[in-house]
Amino acid sequence: MEPLDVDGVRTVLVGTALFGVAFVALLPFYGSLADHGRAWWLWTALAGFGLGLFGLEYCRRRVRVRAAREFDTSDGDASDAP
Repeated sequence: MEPLDVDGVRTVLVGTALFGVAFVALLPFYGSLADHGRAWWLWTALAGFGLGLFGLEYCRRRVRVRAAREFDTSDGDASDAP
C-alpha cells in the first residue's frame, strides 16, 4: 500500500491565510496588546504570514519539479518501447 501523494500546497495555503486573518484581526487592538506586553502576538502573526508565503512558493516549486520528473520518466519509458 502506497502512501498518499500529498504536496502540502493546500495545507500551507490555509495556514498562511489563517496567520493573515489573525494579523488583520489583531491590528485594531495594537494599543491594548502593547499596554499588556503582548504586542508580539501581532508580529508573530505577521511573521507566520510572511514565512507562509515562502513555504507556499517552496511547495509549488516542489510540485512543478516532481511533475517535470514524472513527465521525463514517463517520456523516457515510452521512447524505449520497440
